[in-house]
Amino acid sequence: MKNFRICFLCYCMILISSCSEAQKRSRTQENGVLIVYLSRTNNTRVLAEIIHENVGGKLVALELVNPYPAHYLTAVNQVSEENRTGYFPLLKTTINDIEKYDVVFVGFPTWGMQLPPPVKSFFNRYNLKGKTVIPFNTNAGYGVGNSFETVKELSSESKILEGFSTTGGKERDGVLFVMDGDKEALVKAEVRTWLKC
Repeated sequence: MKNFRICFLCYCMILISSCSEAQKRSRTQENGVLIVYLSRTNNTRVLAEIIHENVGGKLVALELVNPYPAHYLTAVNQVSEENRTGYFPLLKTTINDIEKYDVVFVGFPTWGMQLPPPVKSFFNRYNLKGKTVIPFNTNAGYGVGNSFETVKELSSESKILEGFSTTGGKERDGVLFVMDGDKEALVKAEVRTWLKC
């Protein structure tokens, strides 16, 4: 697991450093890496962008056909009901070329100490058999809950690498976007260490 990430990062750095600017942009998009993320308050989006800066690949936001309500408690109640019934919300996002990606980073916030239903929809919709799946997470300070375990269950035929988690906002308390300034700098350093370990 650790050797894979070291080799993977070294491969990306060597490949990109030996290219012209135009080649860099092209090859960064074609290196077999997909970074998919769900973000309600943009903290997970910034984390996805930090990972993208380090490994390249294609960056894709998960969007829903019917977005969650802006009102926090209404959204919490809807998510709770979706988790209770096992409902997978319909994704607006379509990834037509999933087969060309060997490595899939999947990012999400912790919702109710669980994997958010839209991320479950992603795993239900796309076949990741034989791919390397790497979860990453933002949370309100309570951790990932059972979300990393759920990723393993939903990707049982994939190779799952150690995930990364960091504290983001606390929407319940009205603290939304926090991933800037010193916090962003700290997370950038932590991500670089995580990718190399």
